[in-house]
Amino acid sequence: MAEFHFYHPVTVRYGDLDPQGHVNNARYLTFMEQTRVSYVKHLGLWDGGSFFEFGMIMADAQVTFRAPILWGQPIRVGMRIVRLGTKSMDSVYLIEDTETGQILADGSSVLVAYDYYTSSTIPIPDEWRKIITEFEKLK
Repeated sequence: MAEFHFYHPVTVRYGDLDPQGHVNNARYLTFMEQTRVSYVKHLGLWDGGSFFEFGMIMADAQVTFRAPILWGQPIRVGMRIVRLGTKSMDSVYLIEDTETGQILADGSSVLVAYDYYTSSTIPIPDEWRKIITEFEKLK
């Protein structure tokens, strides 16, 4: 399993629950999205302004559910970029109970550098590549 250098705490809200009393499966992707936004802000790749100026889209996502998440359960989501291609990058996620370390879910996504003004993919900017490679200790 990848070593995670970044974690984002997530508060499980009552509105995240489904009728069975655990977190709805679609919320796991939302938790991963919250973590992804915090990750790019943490690395200084995006200042939180217009997302059109940042330019990243998700091309693929996968989640494996390991255990239910319950209302009020303290969780955190780890994120790591594990591969940088020409235009895309692979990220992995780990959702775990903050207190026990129990793995609740894991997943991955393919992220693509994107120019929203031209509606086209672009090469990963050199600045992103440098920052991510250093932060993730990629080779």
